[in-house]
Parts: sequence; C-alpha cells; structure tokens
Amino acid sequence: MKRYNGWGDPAIDAKLPDSALKILENLAGPAKPAQNTPLEAILKKVPASRVTESHPCISFDAATRFEHAHGQSMPDWIAMRFGTLSAFPDGVALPATDSEAEDVFEFADRHQMTVIPYGGGTSVVGHLDIPESGAPVLSLSMEKMNKMIRLDPQNMLAEFGAGITGPELEKALHPHGFTLGHYPQSFDYSTLGGWVVTRSAGQQSLYYGRIEHLFAGGSMIMPAGKVSLPPFPASAAGPDLRHAVLGSEGRMGLLTRAAVRISGIPENDRIYGIFFPDWEAALSAVFRLANSDVPLSMIRLSNPSETYTNLFLAGHERQINLLKHYLRLRGLSENNWCMMLMGLIGPSTLYSSGKRMARKIIRKNGGIWTGSPMGDAWRKNRFRAPYLRNTLWDRGYAVDTLETATTWDRVTPTMNAVENAISGALDDIGEKVHVFTHLSHVYSSGSSIYTTYVFRLADSPEETFFRWRRIKDAASRAIVDNGGTISHQHGVGADHKAYVSAEKGEAGMIVLRGLLRAADPENRMNPGKLIDTANRKDGHEH
Repeated sequence: MKRYNGWGDPAIDAKLPDSALKILENLAGPAKPAQNTPLEAILKKVPASRVTESHPCISFDAATRFEHAHGQSMPDWIAMRFGTLSAFPDGVALPATDSEAEDVFEFADRHQMTVIPYGGGTSVVGHLDIPESGAPVLSLSMEKMNKMIRLDPQNMLAEFGAGITGPELEKALHPHGFTLGHYPQSFDYSTLGGWVVTRSAGQQSLYYGRIEHLFAGGSMIMPAGKVSLPPFPASAAGPDLRHAVLGSEGRMGLLTRAAVRISGIPENDRIYGIFFPDWEAALSAVFRLANSDVPLSMIRLSNPSETYTNLFLAGHERQINLLKHYLRLRGLSENNWCMMLMGLIGPSTLYSSGKRMARKIIRKNGGIWTGSPMGDAWRKNRFRAPYLRNTLWDRGYAVDTLETATTWDRVTPTMNAVENAISGALDDIGEKVHVFTHLSHVYSSGSSIYTTYVFRLADSPEETFFRWRRIKDAASRAIVDNGGTISHQHGVGADHKAYVSAEKGEAGMIVLRGLLRAADPENRMNPGKLIDTANRKDGHEH
C-alpha cells in the first residue's frame, strides 16, 4: 500500500511535537500549510494512451499509469503535491516471468516505445522521470517478478526475481537461517534489482558489504540481446560485466534475476549510542574504529547540528532532559555534542572482545557510552524517517537529502563546504535553510557524508522548484569543487547527471556512452538518466 502523493503507507504518520515545530520555525522561518492536490484531479490529467494495441501484460489504466509516472525526488513531490505532473507512461507492463518480459520487449520494439524499468518507485534523484517526446513510453514494472528462485546453502548463494522487495527477500531467507543484510532506508519498498542498478548501500554495509559485494550474477534483457552473468566466486576473464550492470540505472536493459551472496544470521547484532564532546574528537574516534579489528556493522556519526535536530525532533521531553543532564554531569558542552550510533555484530567471543576494544577507543577520544536503548529505538524506527517528509510538507516545509563520499582528509572541509553552500543558497531572497549532516558509511580510507536540509515551501510550484534547484546546484558544485563523488548511494538519475563528467573525465564519458550504445543502439532504455547519449530522432538526448 502506498501514499499516492508522498512516502509509504498512508496509515502511518510521523508525529511532529509542538516544541519541535516552534524550533523549526526559528531555524527555517514560520510556514503555512501546503497545497495538496486530490488524486481525482490528477487522474483527470492523464491523457489517452498513444498505444492502441492491447497486450495481456500491459495496463492502460489511468491510476496505474500515474503511479508509475514518478518517484520520490523533490521535483516529483512538487509535481504530485501541486498537481502539475504532466508526463505519464502510455502503459505499464507487469510481466511475471522472463519469457513474458521478453514478449513485452518485443511489443515495445514493435511500437518504437521508450522503456523505463520500474522497481519500488523509491528513487530520490529522478530515475523515473517520463521523457516528454514523440515516442510512446512504457513503464516496465517488476512487481510480479518477486520470488526466490533458488536457495543454494552449499555455495552461500540465493537467486531472486529482481522485483523482490527488502521485506519479501528477508522473509524468504530467514526461515532457512540466512540473511542478505542489505538495509537501505527505503528497505520496505525498494527492490533487489533497484539496489543493483543504483549501486545501493545498506545501513549495515560495513559488515555485510554494499550491493556490489553482494551481487554475484544474474540475467538482463537488453535491446541488443540477453546477457547471463554466472555467479563465479571470482574471475580474471577480462572486465567484469557485473560492474557494467551495477549502476546502469535502466540504461542498458532490464535486470530480471539477481543472484546474491548470503550470510548466516549473526549470533549478536546490537547498536549502541555514544556522545562525543565535539566533532574533532568524534571524527578521530570514527577513523580509529574504521581502521581497527572491531566487528562493526555500522557507524553513524551526527555533527552538532544534526545531534541538536535529532534531539528536538525525538519528543520524549523527559527522557531527553535526563540524557542532557547526564551528559552535562560527564562534562560535555551541549552546543558541540556529537551523537554516534555504532553497530557491533558477530559471534560472542569476537563480539565481546570487539566491544571492549571499541569502548577503549571511544573513551580515549572523550566519548560517553550511553548503552543500547538509543540504538534499540533507532533500529525500531529506522525505516520510518522518510515519513517525516509527509508531515513536514503538510506543515509547509520541504525536506530533501544529498550525499557524497570522500577521503578522510577531505571529510570535514567537504561537509562544511556543502553545509555553507546550502545554508546560504537562498540568502538573496530572504529565505533560511536549516541544514545538518551525518556520516552514514565509513571505510578505511574515508567516509560518506549525508546531508539533510529543510526549507519553506513557496505558494507556487515554480517558486518552490526554484528554491530547491538553487540549493541542489549550490551543494552539487561544492561537492565537485571539493573532490567528492556526486553520489555515494542514491545513484545519478536526472538530478545528478550534469556533474558525472567532473568525476569520469572526457575519456571516461566516451567509454560510458559507447557501452550504453552497444547495449541499447536506438536509445530506448530510460533516456535522460545517468548520462546523455544520442537521441534516435534528433541526435540529442533531453
């Protein structure tokens, strides 16, 4: 069940305490309730399909076409909430087997249709934007290709239909004592195929690995033909084609099956809360932990601004006040607190020794261990955070995120540059932006940087989009100028496309374009995403 104009199950709401709203009004300015266009009004805008031939796997229903016309990016939200969405697929295919998917491809080829693969609809960077062109558009949903095909305990592999969601996948593995361990924030709705083609990172990837480590092989239907990727443990037979599929964002074809490397369910898996006196001490501890033998599943370090924001958004005023009192008694200055969540995982002997080692590193860097209650609360609600977007929009605020990754020596300068770019992006029009950041994934050589920002909605969709675009461009330029990647975990889509060449270079872009043209000679697969390639009609991609 999905909310038609926002995130998730419409029966679930994220509460915003009155005290938090007052603080937010001071940080971003007072706002008024936003416009929300009824579903009925949007459906009236869905035009007749440009394809008149029927197909048993394709729906031409207006509601189904609207549902597959957008993702969860800020431009998507603006269009949905203000009712300005104007481009819709001409049909939505829902194949249940590989052979049905191949038949759908033949239908699309016969009608010269653009094809947009659709997983869970959770993209936040414009992967699902419908191109406004003369060619009819087919959204190819993986909803019915969602079963476990094969479990191979001897080789620690499992194969699934690429449309399986996170909960469905884990439900299939857990009775057998296994897990994939891939938990992006979109876990409830995103799909295995979506994780692969966007190079997803799960919250506990420090232990289980990112999706590029978990993806062992699979099958992809491309306009140029079908590709099978055997799940070898390793191979030196030239460039690994798995890595062409990883991050391909629907530009090469449709991933129908994915074989993944699975793990046994760990004996111990706990998350602990720690507070540090300031950012420098916290970063020093994180670096040492990331380069230690501690059996970590995750580290999530909030800067002072995010720590403050998390505490006032939490509600539970009595418990928060008790926590603040305790930390003051331990000598921590409230203005500079940095909160860290640290996951420890593994068999009991290793877990116990690792916990002792972690506590020693934390203590040496001035950290205060607060135990597991904060980690337990976070784990319980870790997939609920996106619901706050619905609540804040209704109150008149837009919330968006962006992320990058860089080496340890660049983490603090890059974080500061991005936050400064965002906070000042609307100064000339008198609008404030509240911004805060955490490190969400750490590596031996560096870390990701995940930034959230809140700004007031305008009265019109055009002005709201203008504000978002100004912020997004300022932050993206700051990332590129500081040598960070334009995307650590969300992919490129449409929103980051302009900045890919800064990372890949001229020769790298030539190679990427050549790869996409070889897989999709007529440029029918999800055009306008990842990079620009020649359009089959006019030589340009828009």
